[in-house]
Amino acid sequence: MADLTRRAFTTAAGAASASLLLCTPTANAFDRALRRTATRAVRTAGTTLEQVAVGAQNGQKGYSCLTAGPGWPLIVREDLLEGKAGRDDRRTGLGAFVQFTDLHFTDTESPARFEYLHPFIGSAHRPQEVLGAVATTALVQRVNRVGTGPFTGRTFDFVVTTGDNTDNHELIELDWFLTTLNGGPITPNSGDPKRYEGVQASGNPAFWNPGTRLADDYTKKGFPQVPGLLDASIKPFTAPGLDLPWYCTFGNHDDSVVGTLPEGIPGIEGWYTGKYKIIGKDESTARKLGTAIRQGQNVPIGELFGGSGTVREVTPDARRRPFSTAEFVRAHLAAEHTGPGPVGHGFTGANADGLDVYYPFRIAPGVTGISLDTTTQGGLADGSIGLRQLSWLEATLKRGSSTYYDFFGRKVTHSVTDELFLLFSHHTSDTMGNLLPDARHLLDPRLGGDTFVALLKRFPNVLAWVNGHTHLNKITAHVGSTPAQSFWEINTASHIDFPQHARIIELADNHDGTLSLFTTLIEADAPYAVDYSASTPEALASLYREFSYNDLHADLGRVGAPGDHNTELLLPNPLG
Repeated sequence: MADLTRRAFTTAAGAASASLLLCTPTANAFDRALRRTATRAVRTAGTTLEQVAVGAQNGQKGYSCLTAGPGWPLIVREDLLEGKAGRDDRRTGLGAFVQFTDLHFTDTESPARFEYLHPFIGSAHRPQEVLGAVATTALVQRVNRVGTGPFTGRTFDFVVTTGDNTDNHELIELDWFLTTLNGGPITPNSGDPKRYEGVQASGNPAFWNPGTRLADDYTKKGFPQVPGLLDASIKPFTAPGLDLPWYCTFGNHDDSVVGTLPEGIPGIEGWYTGKYKIIGKDESTARKLGTAIRQGQNVPIGELFGGSGTVREVTPDARRRPFSTAEFVRAHLAAEHTGPGPVGHGFTGANADGLDVYYPFRIAPGVTGISLDTTTQGGLADGSIGLRQLSWLEATLKRGSSTYYDFFGRKVTHSVTDELFLLFSHHTSDTMGNLLPDARHLLDPRLGGDTFVALLKRFPNVLAWVNGHTHLNKITAHVGSTPAQSFWEINTASHIDFPQHARIIELADNHDGTLSLFTTLIEADAPYAVDYSASTPEALASLYREFSYNDLHADLGRVGAPGDHNTELLLPNPLG
C-alpha cells in the first residue's frame, strides 16, 4: 500500500494551512492547534480535522438544525511516553483502516420491538432509525472518497465493524447490513411493500409521526412536519458498497433480542414474524418492564410483546425471523455477500457452527488483527470473555511475540518472528462485567474486563484494543508496570446516535524506537442541513444526523473530550 512521509507532503496540506490562516482572525490556542495540525497532516479533507457538525443554536434548548463548525485539531497524547522531535520527517505508515461500530440496522416495523419503553429505555426508539440504511450508505461513500489516512497518506487497508451491525438480529436487518457494505439494491422496508407500518405512522402521540401533527413531546421540542418522509424512507435504492475489504466483529445486538434478552425464549419467533405489534402500554406497566430489562430481572415476554395495551396490526414477514450465530457467520461466507472481500469477511469455515466466532487476520506485513467475541447469550447488554477464548488469545499472542511477561511479571524471551497486534471487540474494558454463562459454552467460565486488560498488559506487542458498544468517543491509556506493558483502548461512538462517527486509525513507525497511532474521526458524506422537502439519499442521510442530534434521549456528551477525537497516541516500538 502506498504511503507518504512528511517530506512527500504535497501542496494540498499547504493550501489547507493557508485557508486556516485566512479564517482565523484571532491567534488563540485552538486556532494555532488547527494550523499546526494542517502542517503535520498529508491531507485533512473529508475528516473532522476540517469541519464538524454542530448545533446552529449554540446550545440553546429546543430543536436545532446543524451547521459546519471548525474542525478538531490533532491532540498528541503522551500518557505512555514522550514523542521525539522530528518524527514527522521519519514516519512510515505500517497500516491504515477505518472502524465502523454500532450501525444498528433496524427493522422499525417489526413486532418484536418495544418502542413504547423509550421513556424508560431511551434506545428502545429513535426518531431517526427509519433512515439507517441510506445513512450508513453515506458513511460508506465518505470512506470511499477519503481513501487514505490523513497523517500517513497510506491507502486504507480495510474497514472493520466492531459489532451491533444489526439492531434486533433479524434476517432482513442482516441482509441490509451486508448489502450496504458490499453494494447492491436495497429496499429498506418489511411487511407491506407499499406502505410504512411502524410506530411513526401509527398516530400514537408517544412518538414523532413526521406526516401527522400530534401533541407529542418531539413536536413540542420543535421536530418539523416532514410529509413524505416515511414513503421516502422505504424507497428502493442501490448501495455502492465499500471499495476495500472489510471484516466483521460480533455484537450483543447481533445475538439477542433487542441486544438485551437471552436467546432461546420459547415462542419468540412467532412475535418476530407475526402480525400484532404492541405500540403502547399504561405508564405503570411500561415502567416495570423497563426496570426489569435494565436490571436483568426476569422479563415477562408475553407482557413485553403482547398482553394488554395498544395494538397495531402489521403485515407478517418471514424475513423478520431472528438469525442464529451460525446463520450470521454463514451469511458472511455466502458467495453473494463476498463484495470486495475477503470471503467470509474474517469468518472461515471454522466459525460456521457459530460456537466460536473469533479469528485472527492479516492487517499488513508484520501486523496482525484479532477479532474477538465478547457477547454472551445469557442476557443483558454488557459482555465478558470466556476462558476458552481467553486461552486461545493468550496462545495466539505467545506465538507472535518473542517477549512477553508471565503472570508473575517475569520477562519471558523465546525465539519467534515478532508481530504487532491490534485487537477488536464489541465491548469495552468497563462493560465486560456480565458474567452470565453463554448458551454456546454453558460450562465455560466467564471473565471480566479487569482480567482481560491484565492479559493484554503481559504482551508488549499488543498496541491497541479497538471497540464500540458505549456509543461514546473515549480513548484510554492502560498503563502497565513499564511503557512496554501498556496499550491504548480506542472506543468509538456509534452510527445510530449522535455524533454518528466512524474512526480512521493509522499505525506508523517513527524510526526512533516509538510508534504512533493516529485516530481521526469522520462523518457520513451528507450535508449538515437540507430542505425538508428533499428526498434524495444524501438528504435523508442529512436528516438522519439532524434528528439524532435532537432526539429526546440524545446524550451530546457522547462526542467525548478533545483527547478522544483526533489524536496521536504514542507508545514504544516493542521491536526496537
